[in-house]
Amino acid sequence: MRLAFDTDALVRHIRTDWTGNIRGDLLAGLVVALALIPEAIAFSIIAGVDPKIGLYASFSIAVLIAFTGGRPGMISAATAATAVLMITLVKDHGLQYLLAATILAGVLQIAAGLARLGNLMRFVSRSVLTGFVNALAILIAMAQIPELIGVPMLTYPLVAAGLIIIYGFPRITTTIPSPLVCIVLLTGLALVFGWDVRTVGDMGALPDTLPVFLVPDIPFDLETLKIILPYSAAVAAVGLLESLLTAQIVDDLTDTPSDKNRECVGQGTANIVTGFLGGMAGCAMIGQSMINVKSGGRGRLSTFSAGIFLLILILVLGDLVARIPMAALVAIMLMVAIGTFSWSSVKNLKSHPWSSSAVMIATVAGVLLTHNLAIGVLIGVALSAVFFAWKVSNIFKVESALTGDGRARVYTVQGQLFFASSEDFLKSFDFKEALDHVTIDMSRAHVWDISSVQAVDLAVMKFRREGTEVALVGMNEASKTLVDRLGVHDRPDADTALPGH
Repeated sequence: MRLAFDTDALVRHIRTDWTGNIRGDLLAGLVVALALIPEAIAFSIIAGVDPKIGLYASFSIAVLIAFTGGRPGMISAATAATAVLMITLVKDHGLQYLLAATILAGVLQIAAGLARLGNLMRFVSRSVLTGFVNALAILIAMAQIPELIGVPMLTYPLVAAGLIIIYGFPRITTTIPSPLVCIVLLTGLALVFGWDVRTVGDMGALPDTLPVFLVPDIPFDLETLKIILPYSAAVAAVGLLESLLTAQIVDDLTDTPSDKNRECVGQGTANIVTGFLGGMAGCAMIGQSMINVKSGGRGRLSTFSAGIFLLILILVLGDLVARIPMAALVAIMLMVAIGTFSWSSVKNLKSHPWSSSAVMIATVAGVLLTHNLAIGVLIGVALSAVFFAWKVSNIFKVESALTGDGRARVYTVQGQLFFASSEDFLKSFDFKEALDHVTIDMSRAHVWDISSVQAVDLAVMKFRREGTEVALVGMNEASKTLVDRLGVHDRPDADTALPGH
């Protein structure tokens, strides 16, 4: 059998994702690589492991996700969100268990992608996404505070100078990303004048060897699985949540779509390989992704080059990289925080529906109070669901009309009949009214769940108990199917299901 191979599609893919923006992608990748170094070291310290664990992870994940991910131009690496989940595991069981948990998290993420759980992103409202972005911007800004407290006074004018360069240089030219200019200029000045300021080298020692393939040195038994599974599940869930939300944001920034399910599989693949290379689990980074996009990065080449540049910088130019002033990187991250925060959302608090504003604020508060992006987003999603159900239940109503002879009544049901409107449905009927016949017209309603089916059953059986003949009419096909399958009012033993007086 001859396999069909679409050469034209392959060429279009290469041009779009890899060679369509070479200069912009390479320059953006270099900027991102420089910004990745201090963060990868910091996240390693958070997790309680050697800095090289985070640096190897950032290199590995960035390179692999460039090929396997579903969102070109998005940066993935070691992150604080996954690092904080590993603290207890490392403390109680050591590095080898962290590597095993990283691999298992990758397996779970691939399973999620194959199960097409990425489609669940459609249930995350715009208000939750705005809250997630705002919370992340605040966290990014707050993460710079340690670099601004107890440091030489020269740090402050350097940060200010960095911000002036970042925002002012694009007025002269956009050929070179202004964050890269900021790093080069401030590093050059610090080296020429010998300024005594905190540098990247002060964050920790950079590795001087390539990562090597290894199998975690752990017992492969059920006991080990019981230890690492809770950590792996948490890392997989948080990693996918942050990655998919970041992908949505990059989609909006670039006006291009992403493949969420492929991103799940890509994140899993990257974490599995990273675990075998001695790196910790990671996921998408909104801060670095914003830097990449704002520096001109659009394709997979930017993500790939970020990983490659990171490896070159730490192995070949480690001595020079170690002398980059932290003030330059702080200025870049402050720029990211300022650019990430949705300032219009503050202005729109009064004009937007109060429920949307409440969801946004609750998401921000949830993230900031717990320092856990997943919890904040889950709070926002849950609150959105409650508000939605409440709104839909409020547009539900039942009207009735008595016939001319006063012996029959027609109830007309309008709206969505589900768990939140079932109680209002039952309260709409007067079961004690002396009637010979009642018609319940469902032609303008839809029955959604078991709660609503039970409400229909109760209404019919209560009328029958009072000696009133009942007819259900006009039900659409989907509602009728559900009521026929789950309802009991037409069964021989229906009377036993009705509560007594």
